[in-house]
Amino acid sequence: MNALERRASAGLAGIYAFRMLGLFLILPVFALYAEHLPGATPVLVGLAIGVYGLTQALLQIPFGMLSDRLGRKPVILAGLLLFALGSVIAALADDVVWVIVGRAVQGAGAVSAAIMALAADLTRESQRTKAMAAIGMTIGFSFMLALLIGPALDAWVGVSGIFWLTAGMAVCGMGILLVVVPTPRLERVHHDAEPVPEILRNVVRDGQLLRLDWGIFSLHLVLTALFLVYPLVLRDAGLPPSDHHWLYLPVLVGSLVFMVPLIILAERGGRMRGVFLVAIAMLGLAQVGMYVVGPQLWLLGFLLCAFFTATNLLEAMLPAMVSRVAPAGAKGSAMGVYSTSQFTGAFCGGLLGGWLHQALGIGAVFLGTAAVTLLWFLMAMSMRTPRSLSNELRSLGDARGQDAGELTRRLLGVAGVAEVMVVPEEDVAYLKVDTKQLDRCALDAILAPGA
Repeated sequence: MNALERRASAGLAGIYAFRMLGLFLILPVFALYAEHLPGATPVLVGLAIGVYGLTQALLQIPFGMLSDRLGRKPVILAGLLLFALGSVIAALADDVVWVIVGRAVQGAGAVSAAIMALAADLTRESQRTKAMAAIGMTIGFSFMLALLIGPALDAWVGVSGIFWLTAGMAVCGMGILLVVVPTPRLERVHHDAEPVPEILRNVVRDGQLLRLDWGIFSLHLVLTALFLVYPLVLRDAGLPPSDHHWLYLPVLVGSLVFMVPLIILAERGGRMRGVFLVAIAMLGLAQVGMYVVGPQLWLLGFLLCAFFTATNLLEAMLPAMVSRVAPAGAKGSAMGVYSTSQFTGAFCGGLLGGWLHQALGIGAVFLGTAAVTLLWFLMAMSMRTPRSLSNELRSLGDARGQDAGELTRRLLGVAGVAEVMVVPEEDVAYLKVDTKQLDRCALDAILAPGA
C-alpha cells in the first residue's frame, strides 16, 4: 500500500471500530442494568439489545446505494450523526422504551456498505483486498474489547455513561472522516465492495450462499440471545458484575489459542467442511452444557471458552466461504446480503431470547438457541465443499476498449481461470482463479498494464 491507501484504510477501520464497539459495549452489562429500569421485561430487554440489528439490516444496502448518488462522505457523516443521536437518546432514557428508541436510531446509522465503497474508491485494485480485510477485522476486535471493558466501564460510569461514551466515539468518527480519510477523486460502483442491484437477485437465489447467510443469521441470533441471560447466570454463580471481565479475559484468550490450529487444519489441511461442521456442533453442545451445569463458575467458564472458540472460528470461516462461493464480480452483493442476514440474526436473537426468558426461564434460552444451532448443522451438512478458488481483480490495461464478450472468452482460455466478469465501466476484470494452476504469464499478456 502507498501512503494514501494506508491512511484511508487506517481511518476507515477506525470509524468502523468506533461504531461497532459502541454497539457491542452494552452486551455484557445491559441485562443486569435493565433489571432496575422502569417497565423492563425480558422481552423488552431483548428488544433493546437487538433492535439495532433491525434498522441496520433494513438500511445498510439502501445507504450504500445512496452513497453512489450523494457521495460517500456525506452519507457516512449522516450515518454517524444518527449513531450519535441514538446514543444520546439512550443515555438520557429513564425507561426501557426510550433505550429501545435510542438503539434503533443507533442502528439506523447503517454506513457499513458506504465505508466499504469508500475504501474501494481510495485503493488500487491490487491493494483493495488488504484494505477490506483491515476494516472487516475490526468487527471481531471490537466485540472482544467490548466484553473486556464493558463490565469495568459499567462499574465506573454506568450504562448511561457507556452511551455517552458511544456518542463521543461517533463524534470522533466524524473527525476521522473529515480530517484523516482522503476524499476520492472519482466515486463509482465497485462490484467487489458493495451490492449491485442487478446482481442481488441472482445472489439471493443461490442455494449455497443462502446456507451461509442462514449460518451468520443463526450465529448472531445465538450470540445475542446468550448475552440476555449469561451475565445473570454469572452473577447467580457468585461472580460480581464488576468482575465479569476477569472471566471473559482468559476465556477469550483461550478461545483464540484453540481456534488457530483449527483454522490451519481447515485452510492448509483441506478440511474446511469438516472443521466447519465441528465448529457448529461445538457451538450447540456448549449451549446444552450451559443448560445442564447450572451455577458452577469454572464449568461455565470452560463452556464459554468452547462457545467462543466455535464463534471465532465460524466468524472467520463464513465470510471466507462466501468469498469463495460468490460468482466472479458478485462478492460485494453476496457480502451485502450476508451482512443483512447477520444483523437480522441479532434482532431475532434479542426477540427470541427475551421471549424464551420471560415465558420459560433462563434455561429455555440455552435450549432454544441449541435448537437453532441444530437446524443450522442439518442445513450445513447438505453444503458442498467450496472450491479452492481465489478472487483476483485486474485492471483491463491494454485490453480496455475491447469487446467484453470476446475478452471474457480469452480470459476463460487461460489455465487456472475459472470465472470471469468484465466490467468496462470500472475498467476491471473480476476473476475466480485456481492459484496453483494459474498461468500468470498468459494472463498478463492479455491484461498488460497499458497506459
